[in-house]
Amino acid sequence: MLKKYYTIQPFGQTEIEIQKSRFIAHAKRCETEAAAKDFIAEIKKDHPQANHNCSAYMIGEHDQIQKAMDDGEPSGTAGVPILEVIKKRELKDTCIVVTRYFGGIKLGAGGLIRAYSTSAKEAIDAAGVVCRKQVQKLDVTIDYPLLGKLENDVRQTSYILESIDYLEHVTVHLAVETDDVETCKQWLVNLTSDQAEIIETTKAYIDVPV
Repeated sequence: MLKKYYTIQPFGQTEIEIQKSRFIAHAKRCETEAAAKDFIAEIKKDHPQANHNCSAYMIGEHDQIQKAMDDGEPSGTAGVPILEVIKKRELKDTCIVVTRYFGGIKLGAGGLIRAYSTSAKEAIDAAGVVCRKQVQKLDVTIDYPLLGKLENDVRQTSYILESIDYLEHVTVHLAVETDDVETCKQWLVNLTSDQAEIIETTKAYIDVPV
C-alpha cells in the first residue's frame, strides 16, 4: 500500500461551450477498470444523442491501467489529451468522460485538443482533489478517569479520534498516519502514565482535501 497518493473526490461535473459545441465533462473516482467501464457506459446511456463521449482513465497503485478513447473524434485529439491532464495532475483511480454535442463549427485538431484538455481540467476542479493518506488504526483502552484528558489532548493533535466505546473500560479508536504510529504510541504512554492498552488493528486510507 502506498503511504499516500492523489485522486479526486467521488464525482464532479462541469460544462463549457466552444464555438457552439457543448462539452460536458464528468469525473469519477474509479478504483477498478470495471468501474471505469461501467461509468463510461452510464454516461453514454445518459447522453444517447451526443456526437461523442470521449474518455480516459488511469487506475492502479502504479498507474498500470491507462486507457484513452476518442469515440469518433480524430485520433489523438480527445482521449489522449484527457489522459494527459490526469497524468499531469498525478491522479490515480480517476476516470473522465467528456460528452460533446457538436454545434456545427469544426474546431480543427488543435482546437479539439484544447477543448478536451480544458474540459478535463474543469471536471477535476469541479470534483476536487484529495490526498489519500494511509493510516494505522489504534484501539486505546483506558480507565474512565483518564478519558477527559485523553479526549481533549487528542483533539489538539493531528491524530484522528474516530469513535469511543463505553464499556467496563473505555476504548478510544484513533487513526494515525503510518509514519507517526510509534510517536503516537509513546505520546499515549506518557499522557496516561503507561496506563493505556494500545492495540494496532487495521490499516486504511483517509481523504484529505488538497
